[in-house]
Amino acid sequence: MGRSRSLLSCWRYINPAYYLKRPTHLALLFIVFVCVTLFVWDRHTIIREHEEEVSKLNEEVIQWQNMLEELMNDKGFSDAKMNYSGRSGGIKKKTDVSDDPIDIQRREKVKYAMIHAWNSYEKYAWGQDELQPQTKNGVDSFGGLGATLIDSLDTLYIMGLNEQFQRAREWVANTSDFNRNYDASVFETTIRVVGGLLSTYDLSGDKVFLEKAKDIADRLLPAWNTPSGIPYNIINLAQGNARNPGWTGGNSILADSATEQLEFIALSQRTGDPKYQQKVENVIAVLNKTFPADGLLPIYINPHRGTPSHSTITFGAMGDSFYEYLLKVWIQGNRTAAVNHFREMWERSMEGLLSLVRRTTPSSFAYICEKNGNTLIDKMDELACFAPGMIALGASGYGPEDSHKFLSLAEELAWTCYNFYQSTPTKLAGENYFFHGGQDLSVGTSWNILRPETVESLFYLWRLTGNKTYQEWGWNIFEAFEKNSHVESGYVGLKDVNTGVKDNMMQSFFLAETLKYLYLLFSPPSVISLDEWVFNTEAHPLKIVARQGQGVDFGGSDEHNKPVVRLGVRKEGRFVDG
Repeated sequence: MGRSRSLLSCWRYINPAYYLKRPTHLALLFIVFVCVTLFVWDRHTIIREHEEEVSKLNEEVIQWQNMLEELMNDKGFSDAKMNYSGRSGGIKKKTDVSDDPIDIQRREKVKYAMIHAWNSYEKYAWGQDELQPQTKNGVDSFGGLGATLIDSLDTLYIMGLNEQFQRAREWVANTSDFNRNYDASVFETTIRVVGGLLSTYDLSGDKVFLEKAKDIADRLLPAWNTPSGIPYNIINLAQGNARNPGWTGGNSILADSATEQLEFIALSQRTGDPKYQQKVENVIAVLNKTFPADGLLPIYINPHRGTPSHSTITFGAMGDSFYEYLLKVWIQGNRTAAVNHFREMWERSMEGLLSLVRRTTPSSFAYICEKNGNTLIDKMDELACFAPGMIALGASGYGPEDSHKFLSLAEELAWTCYNFYQSTPTKLAGENYFFHGGQDLSVGTSWNILRPETVESLFYLWRLTGNKTYQEWGWNIFEAFEKNSHVESGYVGLKDVNTGVKDNMMQSFFLAETLKYLYLLFSPPSVISLDEWVFNTEAHPLKIVARQGQGVDFGGSDEHNKPVVRLGVRKEGRFVDG
């Protein structure tokens, strides 16, 4: 009976009627319920946050493991000094003594950007020339040569992305086909495809890349069969028929005709066949016959007479890389007597460049004018932002006074180019800029197609001065690309740097140049040392090989010269709507 009363007593506390008659007890029960609920909810929240934190920590551990492997193991070239062993492409590596932790972290983030860009290309545009990320499809902008794949080979190799590199290598070896009934740009095909293949050969020693480089170069060679030796700029890769674009009035373009020297000289050195070097060195010999006192050539050259046609003088589109290659062929030949004439022509051009430099008000931004006849035009392409790096690279070849003068100019111009980026709402530069008294600078053509020139110059200036300011500027530009150009399936340009509206093209040079220069900007100086490598205008590093002998005769003979090889626009961009 006592047990029954006890059960009845317990039951009344469970019966809702008990609490309805006692409101204070109901309130107390409610408070207990709320407290228990909050306690349980809080514990679940803590557990969930703990799991998320553990997950993040695991990711960070993996990242640091990758970085540690990059520093310590023997794979790739991420933190190794490379030495060339003859034509075999053999590499010897020495680990660097130290590496800034911030540089390591930033380098890894650039590497992840490359992985994102490459994976998107591999998924949606494999084997095609370029990826359209917004519509997730590939396009053959260069006749189906696999431009992005070949342009990216050395970037993958330098970053130690071995699996991606091997898949790309298999495509080059087994699938690539250059026998295309396509009218190709001699310039673009040379700097992207020939340059990309030769660079990868120099890095890896894998002869499949050299064989492919020779294949495509042989298809380009008939373009030089003109009365003067100045090449036509377009050639059909299958038929060998060469011509110039209709819009040039029959003329050849300066940059397109005189930006093949590095690649074709390297090809002669690697193969032992002098025909490639003969063709491209003859171009410089022809141009030297009528080379002006100020070293500035207009953008159009008559391929029949080999003489300049009246047109614009610029260090921007269609002129730029001619001046770049005068300097770099001298560096490629290890600054020997055989290549001194290239340096002499370049120094004359730099005196001409000085005559084009003006400064804005009120901020005194230095810029390089364009010139038409005797008239200076206060306009500078972002493409011309390669010039600070070029000037800095060449400054060391002068005596102390001129060296300081030109290095200071390079730093001033780099500041201007950096402000091309900083002056827009997106912090990305437009295609060109105009300068007006009292107003400093204003963007002209306002698209951005992921160009590398400013980052390229920051890379050179950091390497040559050790000033970490250039790394900070480069990092700011990288973050602007991440904020504005990173999309689900790759990276895109902007239709307008003021509004941030996106286009639908991932240019091959974003992987070949922009990301490579950013990666190297945060790598030790021994990674692709400037003492051992020279970059072509598409950022493909080629080994420096000392030149012997006299090279091309610049004395003015009308016959095509045959130098003895002894072994020891910049890019056009395509603006595509989404």
